[in-house]
Amino acid sequence: MAGPSWAPEGIDPDRPSASRVYDFFVGGMHNFEIDRALARQIEAFTPNVAEVMRANRDLLRRCVRHLVDAGITRFLDLGSGIPTVGNVHEVAQARDPGSRVVYVDIDPVAVAHGRAILAGDERVAVVEADVAEPDRILADPAVARLLGSGGPVAVLLLGVLHFVPDAADPAGCVARLREAVAPGSYLAVTHATADGQPAEVLEAQRLSGRTSTEIVLRSREEIAGYFGDWTLLEPGLVPLPLWRPDDPGDVGDRPELSGAYGGLARKDR
Repeated sequence: MAGPSWAPEGIDPDRPSASRVYDFFVGGMHNFEIDRALARQIEAFTPNVAEVMRANRDLLRRCVRHLVDAGITRFLDLGSGIPTVGNVHEVAQARDPGSRVVYVDIDPVAVAHGRAILAGDERVAVVEADVAEPDRILADPAVARLLGSGGPVAVLLLGVLHFVPDAADPAGCVARLREAVAPGSYLAVTHATADGQPAEVLEAQRLSGRTSTEIVLRSREEIAGYFGDWTLLEPGLVPLPLWRPDDPGDVGDRPELSGAYGGLARKDR
């Protein structure tokens, strides 16, 4: 039986994908029953997991809108997953049709889906690479073609660094990216944390290993280090709902239960 029209050839519909599980949680349509089954299992341990993931996606939208309004039209989105449901290119191009985006993901499933979905859009490219290999990413022809004119770039590391183990030196990888971009560039980070989280979050972390993308929970201090000496914009590094909400009513009573911190910084020199 033929698969759905959005599914590229060679995709195994009987093996869960972290990218498609995330797509399901944020309300996307690019997922299979095996992904939804794993999502429901994770949700049984952490009932607010979908809300947490939507909080990350909502911050992405707010952040991209702010960046385009600040004059940024070139985006390097690392650990992008499947680019659907209000992802970077949709939000940026709605505000400035000339915006260009390079999506990067290590998951060949996400890359295959992304290339199928974005075929024909010359302002967007999808690269298969590991965020732990910044030099390889920076040397990719798609990055040079779309982002390489020397002006400021927004580097987005939203919900990806907690998949990079300490042994891969995530801080060093981010430092290399900071070094490579021009003054006036921005760095956005969201990262899962153990700070103030209930025990069931750790069980969801264990289940994440089933998709070969185990989550590493880090402290606010560790996450803040990724920004180096860049200028952290207000309101700083905060629980996701507290980062420039569209409406104060969107924050909720316990924003820390989003389970992650988010922040945006600018390279001033």
